[in-house]
Amino acid sequence: MNFNTEASIVLVVDDVPENLAVLHDALDESGYTVLVANNGEAALLRAAEAQPHIILLDAIMPGMDGFETCRQLKSNLATRHIPVIFMTGLTEAEHVVNAFDAGGNDYVTKPLRTSEVLARIASHMQTARLVDQARSALDAFGNAVIAMTPRDGRIVWQTPLARTLMQGYMVDAELPAWLQATQLAHSQGQSHPPLTLARGSRRLIFSAAEFSENAQWMIVLREESDVATIESLMACFKLTQRESEVLNWVIKGKTNRDIGDILGTSPRTVNKHLEHVFIKLGVETRTSAAAVALSKIRAAAV
Repeated sequence: MNFNTEASIVLVVDDVPENLAVLHDALDESGYTVLVANNGEAALLRAAEAQPHIILLDAIMPGMDGFETCRQLKSNLATRHIPVIFMTGLTEAEHVVNAFDAGGNDYVTKPLRTSEVLARIASHMQTARLVDQARSALDAFGNAVIAMTPRDGRIVWQTPLARTLMQGYMVDAELPAWLQATQLAHSQGQSHPPLTLARGSRRLIFSAAEFSENAQWMIVLREESDVATIESLMACFKLTQRESEVLNWVIKGKTNRDIGDILGTSPRTVNKHLEHVFIKLGVETRTSAAAVALSKIRAAAV
């Protein structure tokens, strides 16, 4: 192998003790840390707790079979990134189809050849490491990114920052539908607006950054808030807090009367603040003020 297997964890799931023993010995001798489970329920618990680097999964088991076990692994955000290699009978061609439909990454046929199993594990482990490195690099530079499959709207992986940002937002309800609409527009050569989810004064914006007809889509996340916008306006244009608050609502298309109601002041006072804003921004109209402010904020965020 061209990489270090030390500390790499393999979860083997099989209801036949003899199979577990053979695989355990072969993997252990190759330097892997081996965990075992003899049914689907135990496999789900082990995978969530131990976060193995790869799972060897028997297709046919009593109770919860391998296909349902894999579906549940892939439906759980904590385990869906783990590659799954199915173990299936040589003549069970329909099991291979079911394995991939359930979200499996590969398969090996029984009777197992340990050399083939080790080679498949090594290949998928290397791929997983490259993905992890790319994900870590994105997060290290403060990027919030998720990868999704447009066919089913499933989040394949996400950077830690993206996971943190999505907490508290109704992502599951809105994101898959937006992704399908974006894919449809893209297939017709059209653009589709980003998805904006609101939570109080904060907004989480999803933008498609990389398109693929069948593979994963890269989605970039950006969080905005009224507080952050107001602070940015104050810093960029040397506005007072009240001037920044007025400009923030002008950007959102509110009238002086609306802004007065929101801020608890009169439209005349709002207009006075707006006159000061025009002078400091070097503009003469509300539209120009909004355009200049947005341009400056976006440039500062890059």
